[in-house]
Amino acid sequence: MIAPLLMRTSVVFLLIGMCAGVVMGITQSFNYASAHAHFNLLGGVLMFVAGLYYHVFKSAGADAMAKWQAGLHIAGAIVLPCGVAAIQAGGPSYEIVAIAGSLIMIAAMVLFVTLVFRYSRL
Repeated sequence: MIAPLLMRTSVVFLLIGMCAGVVMGITQSFNYASAHAHFNLLGGVLMFVAGLYYHVFKSAGADAMAKWQAGLHIAGAIVLPCGVAAIQAGGPSYEIVAIAGSLIMIAAMVLFVTLVFRYSRL
């Protein structure tokens, strides 16, 4: 249940990120390149990897902690790039948004690391 949610969400994020990259290329305006990169890497690549992990290790995906991890990951993958973009558009007064997104992503990663160590024993 968590695996398909993360994989489907990640490919939508990747498509949005790629379209944003195309727009930046067409307009030759790369002001938001760092937000674009964070969106693609956190929302696309890392989220897809987590979805694959939960698909392979089904017991990890069934853990209640995985639901929290997925929710935090999705939220952080939206908030962090938006914060980075807001800083580019409006200045350092928006740093709190990027900081909040970063902390959300770190919390999601702590949960993911915990699940990987719990369910991936050799």
